[in-house]
Amino acid sequence: QQKMELVQVPEKSYGNFFEGDSYVLLYTQKLKGAVSFNIHYWIGSESSQDEQGAAAVYTIQLDEFLGSTPVQYREVQNYESDTFRGYFKQGIIYKKGGVATGMKHVETNSYNIQRLLHVKGNKKVVAKEVEVSWNSFNLGDVFLLDLGKTIVQWNGPKSNKQERLKGMLLAKDIRDRERGGRVDVRVIEGDAEGSCSQNMQVMNSVLGERSCELTDGQPDEVVDQETKANLTLYCVSDEDGQMTVTEVATRPLVQDLLNHDDCYILDQGGAKIFVWKGKKANKAERQAAMSRALDFIKAKNYPITTNVEVVNDGAESALFQQLFQRWTVKNQTKGLGKVNTKGKVAHITQEKFDATLMHTMPEVAAQERMVDNGTGQVEVWRIEDLELVPVDPKTYGYFYGGDCYLILYTYLVNSKKCYLLYIWQGRHATQDELAASAFQAVNLDQKYNDEPVQVRVTMGKEPRHFMAMFKGKMVIFEGGTSRKGSSEPEPPVRLFQVHGFDSFNTKTIEVPALASSLNSNDVFLLSSNLGIFLWCGKGSSGDERAMAKEVSAVIGKGSQRTFEEIVAEGQEPFEFWEFLGGKAPYASEKRLQQVVFDHAPRLFECSNKTGRFIVSEITQFTQDDLCEDDVMLLDTWDQLFLWIGKEANEQERKEAVTTSREYLITHPGDRDPDTPIVLIKQGFEPPTFTGWFTAWDPTKWSGGKSYETLKEELEDLAAPVIVHVVCYFFSFSNGVSAFCIFMGFLVTKEDFEKMPQWKQAKLKKEKGLF
Repeated sequence: QQKMELVQVPEKSYGNFFEGDSYVLLYTQKLKGAVSFNIHYWIGSESSQDEQGAAAVYTIQLDEFLGSTPVQYREVQNYESDTFRGYFKQGIIYKKGGVATGMKHVETNSYNIQRLLHVKGNKKVVAKEVEVSWNSFNLGDVFLLDLGKTIVQWNGPKSNKQERLKGMLLAKDIRDRERGGRVDVRVIEGDAEGSCSQNMQVMNSVLGERSCELTDGQPDEVVDQETKANLTLYCVSDEDGQMTVTEVATRPLVQDLLNHDDCYILDQGGAKIFVWKGKKANKAERQAAMSRALDFIKAKNYPITTNVEVVNDGAESALFQQLFQRWTVKNQTKGLGKVNTKGKVAHITQEKFDATLMHTMPEVAAQERMVDNGTGQVEVWRIEDLELVPVDPKTYGYFYGGDCYLILYTYLVNSKKCYLLYIWQGRHATQDELAASAFQAVNLDQKYNDEPVQVRVTMGKEPRHFMAMFKGKMVIFEGGTSRKGSSEPEPPVRLFQVHGFDSFNTKTIEVPALASSLNSNDVFLLSSNLGIFLWCGKGSSGDERAMAKEVSAVIGKGSQRTFEEIVAEGQEPFEFWEFLGGKAPYASEKRLQQVVFDHAPRLFECSNKTGRFIVSEITQFTQDDLCEDDVMLLDTWDQLFLWIGKEANEQERKEAVTTSREYLITHPGDRDPDTPIVLIKQGFEPPTFTGWFTAWDPTKWSGGKSYETLKEELEDLAAPVIVHVVCYFFSFSNGVSAFCIFMGFLVTKEDFEKMPQWKQAKLKKEKGLF
């Protein structure tokens, strides 16, 4: 802003912010045919109150111009939101000066520069101008000495490889975007300054000889996951002329708490404040939303730097939605192979599942959670005496609550074998068996060269592809075991609920053999020593009943039962109720239309190195954000992907699943701790994972370069140029003789003399004739 007016920033200066200024940023994104907007207003640490107020006003005006659909963010220097920092992948630079301070902005194409940038952060890099002195340095961070035509990167001995890489990428970005590539970038390792004497001479010529002792520096500011899990929702009202804030609820939160007539403040443990503006709230209240949030921050004695996000009813951000247990979007239907419904009762219209799309269109595989149609090779083992015992193929699909199983699924992609390793854990299995299943999964994984994608499945939470492997004939028994010689007798009466309408999504689960277990929307199998009743609820479809008949043939195989009878709800014989211990009320309300839980995927870097569990979100993520030194977590809500980089340390690998469980437990949305966890190794990513990334490159997993590679390239560019001087004596036809020196051009005298004179003259001109 200049004179309280908006002035557009040139694109080559994006990511550079003057501390004495305020900025307004508009981010536009097209997704699934719709356009969404984010408006950020950024406040520099030295900007004036008038500028800050003007930025807020412009934000409100821009919001109204765009139909009150954007998400608004208040950003304060050094405390920007993950969303804001995600726009600037190479990092943010805080520059001294600004209009408000009376200091002139430095032109970015000028080489008359002498500044020192202090680079902090791992995934989210921020570089701040500091005093050009050795006193500004520390051992734990990265520093860029920018001299216009030369940038020297000094890496603190205690900085990590990721920080060094990010510093180098920032230096390259300054060179390429701001100065057209005409900058010499040099690197000094702080613990090996002796091997970089020439580069140290450049630094010392500006900074002088170092006389002070360097300290470790301040640790990066982080907020642990438990703090973020604290949620309190407040209703904001000004009916009596004064703002009143009333507490409504604490975690867990549900979407129905938000009334369209009101505005709300959602406090995320003081780490962040959200304001939700109802569609029917009055205009004055909606326009005052941001000021209401600032009043709230003051009342709570939170730092004035607390991040604020303002969302509109119907246009909420993904982050806001995921703070609730479930978030639904009206008039939205499920994708391929899912249930579409009409009216209030499920009227099934089955869509054909096209398995050929899974690998040609990985985004389809991601949305469908299917790598193929389940027709690959299946092998099943059971944990018995802590060892793997093969399961009889005749009983594939039978799972007992007292057991743990490993299921290896092999499928082909372009004639190459790919593997999924499912770890199915029964609800009543012992702790030793649970531990053994994880241990044996590691052994089996190693047997197949660490290629299998591991999927931890808790009983009753089976993903769609798991069901597809057994063609709709998967049966889960509540307890017991499939081990030979089991002493547990089979119950005389068992009740099974059949849920699903095709071979891709049907599973049969044992429930208590009581009338109260029935549900009018499903089909149930009542099995006894005498026979089987197939009970069809009024809300069940023909497809569901057909699948139940196939399952009844599986359950009744090999028994001495004398009958199988189909029973319609309301026409049950006396014997049916007698087997269930008598009539009792059960769920008979019609199942409403199946709704979509609209949760955008989110990528996190995971760490517990500090002793606290910390997740750092990577917004606007791409394949390049998958760092081979790290364990990354991709959250698609109904399942978690843990991506293990090739260079991730052994401790991170061992604790990956524990970390993901802790993430679920401490998630502010009060997540299901039994959410399936998928373990993926770098280089063996299935389409169900890659489909969440745009433009995935299967031949080069990250598209980025390692720190060592980048450093070598920079050193090659910065190396002294070896000039080859070739001197010839030439005698031309006109009798004139001359000495010709060609610089940087190697050619034999014989070759040169064979050339026609016009070519000799051309080469002399191009290569430098002296």
